[in-house]
Amino acid sequence: MDMSLLARRGENEWVIAPRGKMRVPAVIYATEALIREMDDKVYEQVTNVATLPGIERASYAMPDAHWGYGFPIGGVAAFDPKRGGVISAGGVGFDISCGVRTLHTGLTPKDLEPVKEALADALYRRIPAGVGSRGRIRLSREEMNAMLEGGARWAVERGYGLPEDLERIEERGRTSGARPECVSDHAKKRQEEEMGTLGSGNHYLEVQLVDEVYDVETAGRFELEKGRLVVSVHCGSRGLGHQIGTDYLRKMVLAAASFGIELPDRELACVPIESPLGQDYLGAMRAGIHCALANRQIITHLVRQVFAELLPAARLSLLYDVSHNTCKEEEHLIDGQKKRLFVHRKGATRAFPPQHVALPEELRDFGQPVLIGGTMGTASYVLVGTRESMDLAFGSACHGAGRAMSRHAALRRWRAREVIDELAGRGILVRGHSFRDVAEEAPGAYKDVSAVVEAADRARLARKVAKVVPLICIKG
Repeated sequence: MDMSLLARRGENEWVIAPRGKMRVPAVIYATEALIREMDDKVYEQVTNVATLPGIERASYAMPDAHWGYGFPIGGVAAFDPKRGGVISAGGVGFDISCGVRTLHTGLTPKDLEPVKEALADALYRRIPAGVGSRGRIRLSREEMNAMLEGGARWAVERGYGLPEDLERIEERGRTSGARPECVSDHAKKRQEEEMGTLGSGNHYLEVQLVDEVYDVETAGRFELEKGRLVVSVHCGSRGLGHQIGTDYLRKMVLAAASFGIELPDRELACVPIESPLGQDYLGAMRAGIHCALANRQIITHLVRQVFAELLPAARLSLLYDVSHNTCKEEEHLIDGQKKRLFVHRKGATRAFPPQHVALPEELRDFGQPVLIGGTMGTASYVLVGTRESMDLAFGSACHGAGRAMSRHAALRRWRAREVIDELAGRGILVRGHSFRDVAEEAPGAYKDVSAVVEAADRARLARKVAKVVPLICIKG
């Protein structure tokens, strides 16, 4: 990115002053090195978002920002419905409520070593993954609608997990306002056999080692002890979420002009939040959120079954489950006044501070766990929300490493077998359902996740708690 386009406001904060049709500034949180690595599309997209009606404060980009669909991936923007604020399918993304869930095991590498290969194979067999993957659960239309209405609570009621899991999920596993009737039959058809599946791309299931602890007190409350194992699941709403995005993007493209909305980019298609179409999309998107939460809940149940067979001493309690492709109705302080805003987080994670009412009581004194996914050859991180983040970016942080090169470029550069063998030599077992996906997801195709997390920490978007490294990785 051309540095002359930005004004530096802090060590890790860069501002683009309003120009042209921008209603607010654009703000990018990153180190200078990360800014230089960002392609010019990030600049274009973060400034385009700043032109949308009803936007509050600024259009934000996180340290992992890269080119997305309309909004940059790593983009955050909040809209006021009372000022004609809009909702955008591109601002949520096609994998609605894609997110990360982390589970404790109470185990050590010594416990894992005798069954490591067997565990990797069993997880690979039991949890379907890959493009078009199908699970063993087939939902009738009635059950589909019940799932879209009930989210993770539906899954627990059907025997997939424990009631106490719900306390560690955003909105306790179910939000209000989901409207299954706003989800197309085609979207529901695509999801009939996809519950309990990982999907493809950057989704994964990993057994990880807590490698470093940075904040001993918070790590203690999060039950993250150096040398212990955790399990993390990264996936979303599968075919249903993608179809909701596709369906409503088409409708928004056609409808935007009728509301007097001038789009700098067709991919930014949006409509007023309070319009009938805006309300329909909100209802469908919230149903998509429920699909993702139910999906991760079912996968958790399958993981527990595998561990019960091979490592019965594991306890597999939930640390937290947080999404990073959503639009949430939240209350924020703007110029000292409380406002009801709709916060788009596209490839960005909610990072609420201590004492926030949305947090479970046992975590409220410390803040929300912020789960940052890395690559199968590097590391992932657990951070915690800060009070400063509410003013900096509506309580948001980065969500992962962020791609440094396209999937096509990665395919040209790496072969899956070489990636798998190199990682095995470092003690990381990879089980991939597709060699193509493994090559596309080679660790070198991503930015340095440690640099991204360090930038988020120094900007006070979230604070580092612990680093985890992969020992087993199941890929699409």
